[in-house]
Amino acid sequence: MPAVDRRAGDDERVVPVLQHVHSSGSVSVLLPDDHPIVASARESESGELAMMIELADQAPVDLREPIRGLLWITGWLRLLDERAGRARAVSIANTRPDPRLLDVGHGASVLRLNPASIVLADSEGTHSLTAPTFSTAKADPFCQYEQQWLRHLEDSHADVVWQLSRHLPEELRDGRIRPLGLDRYGLRLRVESCYGDHDVRLGFSRVIDSPPQLAVEMRRLIGCPFLSQA
Repeated sequence: MPAVDRRAGDDERVVPVLQHVHSSGSVSVLLPDDHPIVASARESESGELAMMIELADQAPVDLREPIRGLLWITGWLRLLDERAGRARAVSIANTRPDPRLLDVGHGASVLRLNPASIVLADSEGTHSLTAPTFSTAKADPFCQYEQQWLRHLEDSHADVVWQLSRHLPEELRDGRIRPLGLDRYGLRLRVESCYGDHDVRLGFSRVIDSPPQLAVEMRRLIGCPFLSQA
């Protein structure tokens, strides 16, 4: 998920060297030692800066409007000292190894954002989340292979996507229909037309959590008793 840092109350947008969202909702940000934000945090009387982190969820297929959701985490950004920064880098590396973490203490600094507000937005609405709600949220069972599955659907099963169009409002069926998202509740489609883009959710008959259950729900949606799971 690409991310962009934005200084609160300012139009300046900064792409960090690396960012990592922790389960608590806090965010670790890696920036060059000589970056202006690092200097501002070091010189601040409180040691903190008001900051908003914007993370964009990019669709796994090549859409003309590729961003399918945004997460904004607003809070207070604090510069960690070298020892704490290294400890944070090791903690991140345990779950997300990345060679850029080796630069901590060697030209790069770690800053931590403590969240005050978390907002999630997509075509289905905008939701304000508390830090406890965010930290206890469970990953969707399909998150690990959603991208690969949607790309496969796009590249190899155009016939299936066409059959799904029967669930769309009639005025949308002439547009280009693309797979947009998959979760335990249903399949999301993007319709690209000359009148704009429209996102539609095709809900499953029940909450699912496994590929065999997904195959059953896809057979139901396309109105076919058999569907290859290739």
